[in-house]
Amino acid sequence: MASFFKKMGLIINLCLCLLLGLACYGTSINQGDYWFLGLFPLGTPFFLAGVLAFLLIWLFVKKIYLLPGLLTLILCYKPIAHIIPFRYTPGFSKEKDDKTLRVMSWNVEHFNITRYREQPDVKQRMIDLVNEYQPDIACFQEMVAGDSARGRINYTAEFTKKLKMKYYYYSYNPIFDFDFLHHFGIIIFSKFPIIRKQTLECKPYTYNSTYQYVDILKGSDTLRIMNIHLQSLRFTPENKRYIQDPTQTGADDIKESKSILAKFRTSLIRRHRQADQVRKTMDQSPYPIILCGDFNDVPNSYSYRIVGKNMNNAFAEAGYGIGTTYSQIMPTLRIDNIFFDPKLEVKQFTRISKKMSDHYPIVADFISRK
Repeated sequence: MASFFKKMGLIINLCLCLLLGLACYGTSINQGDYWFLGLFPLGTPFFLAGVLAFLLIWLFVKKIYLLPGLLTLILCYKPIAHIIPFRYTPGFSKEKDDKTLRVMSWNVEHFNITRYREQPDVKQRMIDLVNEYQPDIACFQEMVAGDSARGRINYTAEFTKKLKMKYYYYSYNPIFDFDFLHHFGIIIFSKFPIIRKQTLECKPYTYNSTYQYVDILKGSDTLRIMNIHLQSLRFTPENKRYIQDPTQTGADDIKESKSILAKFRTSLIRRHRQADQVRKTMDQSPYPIILCGDFNDVPNSYSYRIVGKNMNNAFAEAGYGIGTTYSQIMPTLRIDNIFFDPKLEVKQFTRISKKMSDHYPIVADFISRK
């Protein structure tokens, strides 16, 4: 009987090693043809936990069975380090050095405009949080604001005053406006002059198809700041409830599962195309790039790998722990990132664990290596 359980344990262990390998490297295969491989990175922390648990078991049961897990960890070390950096990081200092450039990225979830009447204080608390960290550059996704006249609930000129940032660039597709008074888009605020700005779009022109960049002048240095929001899953509240508590049965269960799987497929394929186009834009830049955004995808995904090619990730370089940035569905989702050119160095990084949006803001300080 003991021999049977050992063999079953080894089979499960080998399956977990295979799943971890697919999660770390499966997205190297074209996701247009094999889109389902994009699902495996979502389970990386759980596959890793399973492999580690078996290592502990085999240590006391049969040491020869340690080999598959150890070999898998060696092969997957680099991708795993992007998920859980193996380091201790001191606390984030809010005091800024004049030589550094502080960048914030945050999916602001419309600045709470849908609940403004019931919770009128939330927007101001979000603005106060931004000012508390004093970013030089702030890249917001899911920005809802009006930029044509006063009297809007969210008015862009009002944000520049309250955030003490003189320059901004707001990108949106008017076809997908939030309402008649407000647009739905992405925005970059800057304390430094913007000398060039550009809005771009990915086909098909749908939700999340817009991305942007600005060139800023900091002293004698010119940097390109990019802001992206890749295709979301567009989960309904019912989808989220089902994922967190799949208690439905029968036809309802099958219907909900099919809906979720279809949304995964659509979003994965669209993020693939969007990431390819963003990468082309990055390759054309004459200046060092800092790219912020809501990727709607986890580390080791196709979009993360393509956009992050020849770039460094602020969390992977200076963060610690799991670094969750999305507060719903699963506690392991780090889907917001700040990538930066190797000509820059990240001095410190933090995730601000205050829940005012469904995403947590992330902040990083940079200096030039020269």
